[in-house]
Amino acid sequence: MSGVVGASGAVGASGVSGARGASPEGATAAGRPGDGPPPDLTHERLKAYEGRPTAAAGVGKDLVNEPMIRHWCEAVGDTHPAYRGPDAIAPPTMLQAWTMGGLSGHADRSGAYDELSRLLDSAGYTSIVATDCEQEYLRPLRPGDRITFDSVIESVSERKTTKLGTGHFITTRMDIRADGEPAGTHRFRVLKYAPAARLPKTAERPQATEPARAVEQRTAAEQRMSTAAEQSAAAEHRKTPERRTPRRPRPVINRDNAGFWEGVRGHRLLIQHCTGCRTLRFPWLPGCNACGSPEWDTVEASGAGTVFSYVVMHHPPFPAFTVPDQPADGAGPNAAAAPGAAGSDATGPDAADPGAASPYAVGLIELAEGVRMVSNIVGIPYDKVRIGMPVRLEFLCADEELELPVFRVAEGGEG
Repeated sequence: MSGVVGASGAVGASGVSGARGASPEGATAAGRPGDGPPPDLTHERLKAYEGRPTAAAGVGKDLVNEPMIRHWCEAVGDTHPAYRGPDAIAPPTMLQAWTMGGLSGHADRSGAYDELSRLLDSAGYTSIVATDCEQEYLRPLRPGDRITFDSVIESVSERKTTKLGTGHFITTRMDIRADGEPAGTHRFRVLKYAPAARLPKTAERPQATEPARAVEQRTAAEQRMSTAAEQSAAAEHRKTPERRTPRRPRPVINRDNAGFWEGVRGHRLLIQHCTGCRTLRFPWLPGCNACGSPEWDTVEASGAGTVFSYVVMHHPPFPAFTVPDQPADGAGPNAAAAPGAAGSDATGPDAADPGAASPYAVGLIELAEGVRMVSNIVGIPYDKVRIGMPVRLEFLCADEELELPVFRVAEGGEG
């Protein structure tokens, strides 16, 4: 049960992390002339931090336990039988999860890492990005194991220049034990850097190829949409506070997901379909997460689904998510008033206080096609939502510019 894992992803879900354009192997050692660090910030001074502990004799806040294993497996969709039953083990990539301090943190952390970070901040390396992590597994973790760990600053690189900017890679190593026995090693690397200067927008660009022109056309359309949204937001801001209508955050629309939002504007929920292995995927990605193929087309969702899981948002309050609004013009039966709108039985505020923020339900909806998406659940009080409820797709007019896919409890679903 030993091995090393290292790939791009989100720390916690797979135990690994990645960032484009920033890695020690792909970086160069030289920066721009004249942009060097202060004379007193030498590599030798930074290397003095190597070997200094960041945590000593740390203790995991919980024993390895079945509920956390089950929640992890459900969240990532891992159904391996080794993680269930009386002889269950924890998924190896949970290694770091047992050492995390939660919102309250750990009281056994030393100040060495913070001291190093402040030193780099003072030299102008004020930005940080996680670049990768590596895990080595030495023994399985089983329910009841007590986790202890030590962590040190393993290395600080020489000054490197990447696409993000110039800075130093910092690697920490955590040695993890289970009931006193070595269980694994977790290495985590970040880049502390000064962001690279951006080229002026008027800089000449090479002649675009046909695919590049298509990308530029999409980018220009996205820019026009962004500009219109900014102008509308400015006009809204000029209103008196009493007249301003709370607005939902704008979705980030880019070349990878522009087709999805175009479908939403046409009241169609589009799912990506890999033309290589025929896997459906959601949310939208530039390539298939099953076979890696960049080729895809789309299928339109039928609109049927069930509540796979849900949360009820109580705090902090967001009035924009529960303020009254109007259905989309011409949206037909698939239009929905915003939660809290007059005549709506959605998960919104009391009609007597239409501008107030109240709890509302956010669901993980499993579509009939097999993929899952996060959206609001409407058509039922927030405290009546239940896992397994059948729902149907609707389109919500959040404001004059924004429509969103939401899900209404299907007829008879409350029972």
